[in-house]
Amino acid sequence: MTPSGHRRLILTRHAKSAWDDPATADHDRPLNGRGRRAALELGEWLHSRGYEPDQVLCSTAERTKETWARMAAAPLEVTPKVEFVPALYHAAPDVMMKYLSKATGDCVLMIGHNPGIAEFAARLPARAPVDPDFHRYPTGATLVVDFQIDHWSAIKAGSGSVLDFFVPSGRD
Repeated sequence: MTPSGHRRLILTRHAKSAWDDPATADHDRPLNGRGRRAALELGEWLHSRGYEPDQVLCSTAERTKETWARMAAAPLEVTPKVEFVPALYHAAPDVMMKYLSKATGDCVLMIGHNPGIAEFAARLPARAPVDPDFHRYPTGATLVVDFQIDHWSAIKAGSGSVLDFFVPSGRD
C-alpha cells in the first residue's frame, strides 16, 4: 500500500516468448518454458517485496496476458483490477503515459513490450537505476518507481524515485 500523496508504478516487460511456430502471429505468441518460470518468479519477487498492485494495465498480446497470469499465481495479498488494453500492444511511451494518466489505482502494474516499455522506463525516474540491464530492458525486466502525486493525471517525466529494478532468471 502506498501512503497518501504517493503513487507507485511497476513497469514490466513480458517474459520470454516462444518462437517455435513461425505461423503464429506475433500478437498470439505464448511464453516459452523459461518465460513461464520467470513470470512466476516475478510474482514471487513482487510479493516478497510488498509491491502489491491494485490495478493492472496489460497489453492484449498472449505473452503479456500469460505473464500476468503467471505473476498472479504467486501469493499476492491484493486482488487487483485487471484491464487488458489493446493500445498497449507495442505502444510508444506517449501512449503508455496516456493510459497511466487515467489510472485509478495507488499501485499500478503495467505490462508491455520493447522498445516502448524501455523508453517509457527511461523517461520516468529522476535517476535511472545503476544496472547494466536497465537500458536494454530484457524480457521480464521490472522497474518499481514512486511518484509524489495524488493522482496519476499529475505524473511528469523525470519525477519518479526508483525503488527497485529486477530481471528474473527463469531458471529452475
